[in-house]
Amino acid sequence: MRFEIMRLDDVDGTPVDTTVVDAASVNRIVQQAAAIGQRLWIRPAETSAS
Repeated sequence: MRFEIMRLDDVDGTPVDTTVVDAASVNRIVQQAAAIGQRLWIRPAETSAS
C-alpha cells in the first residue's frame, strides 16, 4: 500500500509539500517530522486505473 504524505504549513496548516511513499517508509517520515515538530497529513494514495 502507498500513502500520500503532505507537509503542512506551521502557521495556517495548508499543504506545502506532497510525496507518495510505500508503507515501510511512513514510520521513518513520521519519526523525522516528530523530532522537529513538523505537522503532517497522511492518507492512502489514490491508485491509478490499469
